[in-house]
Amino acid sequence: MLVCVSMGSTGENWFRSLPTEAQHSQFLHDVADLLLKEAVFDDPAQLKTLFNFTPMDTPVTHTELIQIIRDTIVFSVKTGHPYFINQLFSSVDPYGLAGQWVTDALNPSVYTYEVAPVFTLMEAAVLEEMRRLVGFTCGDGMFCPGGSFANGTAMNIARFNMFPNVKREGVACAGKLVLFSSEDAHYSIHKMAALLGLGEDNVCLVHTDSAGRMDPLHLQTQIQRKTSSGAIPFMVIATAGTTVLGAFDPLPAIADICKQHKLWLHVDAAWGGGLLLSRSHRHKLIGLDRADSVAWNPHKLLAAPQQCSVLLVRHADILKACHSRNAAYLFQKDKFYDTAYDTGDKYLQCGRRADVFKFWLMWRSKASRGTLGFEKHVDAIMDCASYITTALKLRPAFRLVLEPEFVNVCFWYIPPSLQGLQKEPDFNQRLHKVAPQLKELMIRKGSMMITYQPLRNQPNFFRFVLQNSGATHQDMDYFLDELERLGTHL
Repeated sequence: MLVCVSMGSTGENWFRSLPTEAQHSQFLHDVADLLLKEAVFDDPAQLKTLFNFTPMDTPVTHTELIQIIRDTIVFSVKTGHPYFINQLFSSVDPYGLAGQWVTDALNPSVYTYEVAPVFTLMEAAVLEEMRRLVGFTCGDGMFCPGGSFANGTAMNIARFNMFPNVKREGVACAGKLVLFSSEDAHYSIHKMAALLGLGEDNVCLVHTDSAGRMDPLHLQTQIQRKTSSGAIPFMVIATAGTTVLGAFDPLPAIADICKQHKLWLHVDAAWGGGLLLSRSHRHKLIGLDRADSVAWNPHKLLAAPQQCSVLLVRHADILKACHSRNAAYLFQKDKFYDTAYDTGDKYLQCGRRADVFKFWLMWRSKASRGTLGFEKHVDAIMDCASYITTALKLRPAFRLVLEPEFVNVCFWYIPPSLQGLQKEPDFNQRLHKVAPQLKELMIRKGSMMITYQPLRNQPNFFRFVLQNSGATHQDMDYFLDELERLGTHL
């Protein structure tokens, strides 16, 4: 309950939560006990009949609330389960989860030091260490609500870097700006181009090689073609760990081209940035230090709870110059402390969660992570990806789409009904239907969840993406065994 408590001679009133152990502790214990239960899948129409989604005016009891939470958990996907391989996030780190509970309970907004002193300084420390790992000797950074927002912010500051007047005068003063990304870059590039007024048609796509990496020669050609047509190139967006194939664009060659044409280089390392913590695998990110900006999501490969995403920049003052508005009611310059710690004005958001704490707590925990622990986590995931790749090659019912260079292991399952028919004219058409049917079977059974997709002219294939370092080689065998069990009668 909420109680208005008088603070005596000060005359100040504060709303304070007064939980009792008998009620609140038991309630939280009951909720935590439900989180590991298995999920039940129902179609949308059926779920609407099983779960009451209508807001209720009448308050309900503790027992009724627990039942509502139980139903919510039963019908929700357990993304922390080792057999959830469906998106570029998974697993539940107990220290990250505890950190998220703390910040949700404190309910801060990290825009000024006075309301978020610990988290303000913590952000500065974590962003500095992440910049060091990238190789930036100076610069700045910000936490973002996801990699898409980080990419969009990078596009905004890259445009501001070339045409500062855009901030005041609008996009018309800059002319027809174009940017370049690979054909396998994240779809947020087009979305943010539309949002920023650049236009989706002014995202110029660059060909990729057979492994999904951007072709520097075609990039050079595209830049020259757009320049000669009267357009104004202003940035290149490379990717370190593409969404589908897990490809790493050749950053040194791309950086050379950007230097030649004086273009801003942004690297979307939302997925692959975590390899920086591994001495065995960080070589895939050689050249990252030459970028002007980098997006990196610890909630992906490093398994921090959603959401935890950052944008790192090599230029110290550009975030504030591009975004600041100096709202006098919030960013007063005559406060009693150093207002340089009021960092909120460099953000596009005003109210903002303290996403840093869960990641910081994981990083500081000797039992869970630490820098060495993060390295072991990344290496264990890469080891399992290598193991399942080898196992796939030994099973006749599976065929790799390509040799993986990351944890994205892409493959086809060929059921007995299609084996030996690869030369038939309708083989690809029939194979295209296999992955959706298998996906339905695994979800309805509740045994696992693996995503699939087509790519260009390829039929649907499975994309195995692992982030849970608790998974073992035996789990890898289970995935393949289960696919064969489910697919036998397709």
